[in-house]
Amino acid sequence: MSFFSNFQSDKCPGTISGNPLNGMCEKVCIQAQKIFDACIKQIQIENYTLTLTDAVPAEPTYPLTFISARSLGSTGNITSINIERLADKPNCARVQATVSIPVEVLYTDANGVEGVAQSTISVSEDVLLFVPAPSIMPYRATAEASAVCAEGRFNADTNTFTVNACLTVILKIAIDVEILVPSYGYCAIPPAQDYSQEVCAGFFELPLYPQGKSCSKQ
Repeated sequence: MSFFSNFQSDKCPGTISGNPLNGMCEKVCIQAQKIFDACIKQIQIENYTLTLTDAVPAEPTYPLTFISARSLGSTGNITSINIERLADKPNCARVQATVSIPVEVLYTDANGVEGVAQSTISVSEDVLLFVPAPSIMPYRATAEASAVCAEGRFNADTNTFTVNACLTVILKIAIDVEILVPSYGYCAIPPAQDYSQEVCAGFFELPLYPQGKSCSKQ
């Protein structure tokens, strides 16, 4: 079982019922990432050129036929960042950055062999975000990003793909902090329930020996 599969305990995550103060026992200092501000941008870009690297198998037979491309993981790499505080808006700043999204490209070569290569999609961001005042612990800008490319064509002169891509980019201003939170104590961890299709359930439920009357002398 798990937290959310038939595990009855007041020491596990879930919906609060009744008075939320019941069971609260202490104030706990935890280390966490505090998000001061965040924004999301979803865009569609057309005719973006993907340069391929680290092809597997190596040295495919050209030309290639595009199958698909999508992001690897959810982390975007931020470069060329510039944060400009605005005098007329306290704690607000113009954040400019380039967010690079690693993508995996699937294709077939001229011999019909499927292959995979790596590439990157880079987009420029220019947004307004809340940026905290200077402190000993520095803030940082982070990015989470996702990309998917359903259409693409091969460029024989450069051995690249030109694609149309759908992108989601989330920019955040964050600091690692020690924060004080109310606590109900430690979680009660339930025992694991192994997945099973129960293919032997009917067989194992049979009695060890057949049921019936034993022989007796007449």
